[in-house]
Amino acid sequence: MSALLWLLVALPLGAGTALALAGARVDRPAPALGGAVAVATLGLAAAVAVARPETGAPLFAGMRAGLAVDGLSAVLVVTVAAVTTAVLVFAAGEFGRDENRGRFFGLMLVFAGAMLVTVTATTLPLLLMAWEVMGAASWALIGHWWRQPERVRAADVAFLTTRTADLGLYLAAGAALAGGAGSLSLDALPHTSGPWLHLVTAGAVVAALGKSAQLPFSFWLSRAMQGPSPVSALLHSATMVAAGAYLLLRLNPLLAATGWAGPLVAWTGAVTALALGVVAVAQSDLKQLLAASTSAQIGFMVTAAGTGGIAAGTAQLVAHAATKSALFLAAGAWLTALGTKRLPALRGAARRYRLVGGAFVVGALTLAGLPPLSLWAAKDEVLASARADSTGLYAVGLAAAAVAAVYSVKAVWYVTRPLPEKVRTGPGGVRSRAGNGRTGLEGVRSRAGNGRTGLEDGRAGPGNGRTGAENVRTGPEDGRSGAESVRTGPEGVRSGAENVRSRPEDAPTGYHTERRGTRRTARTTPAPLLVLTLAAAGLGVLALPGPAAWLKRLVGAPDEPSPQPWELGLSAGVVFAAAALAWWRSGRPAPAPRAALRGARGWLCLERAARALVVRPVLGLARALARFDDRVVDGAVRQVARGGTAAAGLARRLDDGAVDGAVRAVAAGARNLGRQARRPQTGLLHQYYAQAAVGFAVLVLIILLVR
Repeated sequence: MSALLWLLVALPLGAGTALALAGARVDRPAPALGGAVAVATLGLAAAVAVARPETGAPLFAGMRAGLAVDGLSAVLVVTVAAVTTAVLVFAAGEFGRDENRGRFFGLMLVFAGAMLVTVTATTLPLLLMAWEVMGAASWALIGHWWRQPERVRAADVAFLTTRTADLGLYLAAGAALAGGAGSLSLDALPHTSGPWLHLVTAGAVVAALGKSAQLPFSFWLSRAMQGPSPVSALLHSATMVAAGAYLLLRLNPLLAATGWAGPLVAWTGAVTALALGVVAVAQSDLKQLLAASTSAQIGFMVTAAGTGGIAAGTAQLVAHAATKSALFLAAGAWLTALGTKRLPALRGAARRYRLVGGAFVVGALTLAGLPPLSLWAAKDEVLASARADSTGLYAVGLAAAAVAAVYSVKAVWYVTRPLPEKVRTGPGGVRSRAGNGRTGLEGVRSRAGNGRTGLEDGRAGPGNGRTGAENVRTGPEDGRSGAESVRTGPEGVRSGAENVRSRPEDAPTGYHTERRGTRRTARTTPAPLLVLTLAAAGLGVLALPGPAAWLKRLVGAPDEPSPQPWELGLSAGVVFAAAALAWWRSGRPAPAPRAALRGARGWLCLERAARALVVRPVLGLARALARFDDRVVDGAVRQVARGGTAAAGLARRLDDGAVDGAVRAVAAGARNLGRQARRPQTGLLHQYYAQAAVGFAVLVLIILLVR
């Protein structure tokens, strides 16, 4: 059975790497190959979930790369594989042949494979490797459309933010080694000795909070929305964002060993659930709303991990994975069909695309926590665990549940709002009446007998040509829809891209704000949407006494508290009241100061704060260190070099002036002596006699004087 476990992680990683490297050369078969690998991975996940194998291999001296499937891992591997399969089936119809489908499907498989390694790893080194691969794959997927600079910058922000938090795992690994946990087994971390235990815990908590986009790291999830919709669906549901929550659930004994980590994690999750829920309410972009709701919903899982609610957090994770993947796939289908993700422009989208709309409404109501849908059950399990720990924590969690109902119902209100039937036209174009929320979506009647133009039939008057949905003129605030316009007048209706007139202020509430809409959904959309929607709704059975007790035994937490009947009733009442209030207030200005609204829409200014408190000081420190390096360190090196050059010059002068001078002087003296000695050498015999006589006389004189 250990071979199945190795195959479970090797198949998506190996096949994904091969597809990504092949790239455009396998564009045609890439969707089918990716889907086949995902289906095979799902089958392997089901097999290992039943068999529960355990295996390992030597990694470093005294360390092993361990893999195992226990109760928690069994739930997670099936969840990851199932969501990956659904997302890849959906993505097969979303990417045209002009896209690099080989690279995309390959990276998606690598992304999912890294998550499978994460949830089955039993040792910290292997988990850290998968953690890093997951982060790198997310960077490449968010920046998939790399020719657009803003998407690349968004990928950079998301990657660098999570990478900063990931440093905590390196700190944890180093502290564990120093504290005596030499094997770096996850089970051995709570037994780290002395103060090293606190460093291990702090590092793991920071890494998990960063990966799960909890405060203060939440803003990177907003930037991640620049990626393709299938990436968002997988990233937000069962892989990267869920990885941090899973790690906290897995390391619950480590949190309990310190005493301070559990309450810190629980309160961080609860505050994130409430604060990011408020951020979601303030959004007018559907994907941004869903992104903020992800941080908020992950906050419930983090709260469960901090209070010891392993089964509650697991149920929340699984139910949220199905729900959020379905919601993002629906948003992606509308983005493909209508070219926009702005909520005002999506008015009536659920009525026009009924299957997608039905799936979205069910998913959104599940996200709202309405009974008897799955997140109602999971949320109440989390709240029961929180109440057992702290009444204040329970109150914050209940408030966050109410806010969840508000942002979910807000999205439902926009996409199900009826379309208008009448518009006012004029010679300058087709437009709706200002301030009345009417749009030219279903049919537009032009003046001067020029026929009719409209979204449904695209008909114009006799001889006046044909026009379609793209030929609707829009307005900024009154609900006018359609990113492009048609010009009408006495000469007829002219359609086509060359006749489009669009005002910049019309774009925020019109179609085609992101891309050119196709006005249809892909053939691969219905199946994964229906499966995920049914799972999102049906997983509420986990709240029933029998399934709830089974899940608690499965994850090894049979004594977890269950919600009391009054808790179920209270939370249901709060959620229904919040949902009713949200439906009644939707479409009206929010009763809040403008500054507060701007802050909420800007994700609490977290990115701006990070740039001010972290990025700029770090860059300033880097510049200061660069100047210190240039002027002090390099300056000292340059001064040493200059000193060496000066000493060499002095030595050269000493050598030239003294040593070489002395040698030259000796040579000159020898030369002079030789010259003087050569002068008597005349070659004349009588001179030699005279010289001998003089020399003899001098010698006799010296002898006489000496004596």
